[in-house]
Amino acid sequence: MLTIHTAGGRGVAVDGALIAAVGPYEELIAARPGARVRRWPGVLTPGLINPYGPELLEEAYHPDPREADELGTEPITGAALAALAPAEARRGGSARRGVQRLLAHGTVAVAGEPRTPAVRDAVRRAGLGVVPRDGRPEGVPSPDPFASGGPVVWAGPLRAGGPARFAVFDVPDLAELPARGASACVATVLDGRLVYRAA
Repeated sequence: MLTIHTAGGRGVAVDGALIAAVGPYEELIAARPGARVRRWPGVLTPGLINPYGPELLEEAYHPDPREADELGTEPITGAALAALAPAEARRGGSARRGVQRLLAHGTVAVAGEPRTPAVRDAVRRAGLGVVPRDGRPEGVPSPDPFASGGPVVWAGPLRAGGPARFAVFDVPDLAELPARGASACVATVLDGRLVYRAA
């Protein structure tokens, strides 16, 4: 079913995994009166490419909520991760939870090819894109690139015929997003699928 996602007067018409059209919402709906409409607060963007794929998904353990009493809720890294020494199955669960954190921050792709099968599988199943990178980027790895002190990279512009991958942030305009951070994300779409929406 054709779906129009709209925020701030702009819209993206999605047909399956592809973008059918981009433009003012009123024009899109006038040309597609039968489309399902998803209205979001804020601004519609191409979504973020998180530069710290391996660091966040392979060099960190994201505790299961059932482990919170023992391990807390924040990612475990470094010596604490080495001492934990999670088995492959636990690493797979961690990677899936890490991917969900990224989606909740408007991430549509990660930089850095995953090396471990469990992480590759989690990334593939979620539909996250993977782009190459040259070495480890500066900054502190974070699901929110605005908080990392490193590069903030947007995915390519939204265009008709391109993949339906984008994110919506609940800010008045993009100029406010660095101050609010990527946790202002209210929706992330990958290949036409709504993979994250804020509660």
